[in-house]
Amino acid sequence: MSLYRDTGVVLRVQKLGEADRIITLITQKHGKVRAVAKGVRRTTSRLGARVEPFAHVDVQFYTGRTLDVITQVQTLDAFGAGIVGDYQRYTAACAVLETADRMSAEEGEPVLRLYLLVAGALRALADGERDASLVLDAFLLRAMAFAGWSPAITECARCGDPGPHRAFSVHAGGSVCPRCKPPGSVSPPIEVLRLMDSLANGRWDSAEGTGESTRREVSGLVAALLQWHLERQLRSLPLVERRPFQP
Repeated sequence: MSLYRDTGVVLRVQKLGEADRIITLITQKHGKVRAVAKGVRRTTSRLGARVEPFAHVDVQFYTGRTLDVITQVQTLDAFGAGIVGDYQRYTAACAVLETADRMSAEEGEPVLRLYLLVAGALRALADGERDASLVLDAFLLRAMAFAGWSPAITECARCGDPGPHRAFSVHAGGSVCPRCKPPGSVSPPIEVLRLMDSLANGRWDSAEGTGESTRREVSGLVAALLQWHLERQLRSLPLVERRPFQP
């Protein structure tokens, strides 16, 4: 029996048999891991509450024939406690988990940067000190950068001509200059591109000074970019509640 330990965030759970669950985590060293937690659906289980979505945990596994098995779990951060009671934060956090699950398709492939992005986004959502929509969009932009899909914001996506440019094309990969502008491009206000740049680079003072309409336009563009690259709809994104932030 081969034992190993890792730190991870629970992305999702699935029922297995009468009392077990398959737990999917994004981990610090081993990337995405799917493992069986035996007996966790029984009311007497001590592990059940520790392997729910949003949990940040230290886990011991042993290597099984098809799926690894969870033998010990220690809670590091119970992010769910600060998330599940607020619908906006909850829906944003669900979108974070689903995005991480889609972007870490290969099990066992290290994705340290994505793991850190997920843990950081959930911590910010649980704290409730920032607008959940801004936290989500910042996460999505940085996750796309991790995957090599970072949108062009301050230069033309096709020729690299310095901007800012008024046209934006999801299919082209971001801002486009007048010469490269493809059919179907949109022309968002310059404030939208500035907010995207601020979120991508962590300039929160600038990001938090923007208006609600600008934030909504950014959310729409970011969601369209992500789903274009993933080539599929995310079930959680249409459910994300967008409302004015109230600290």
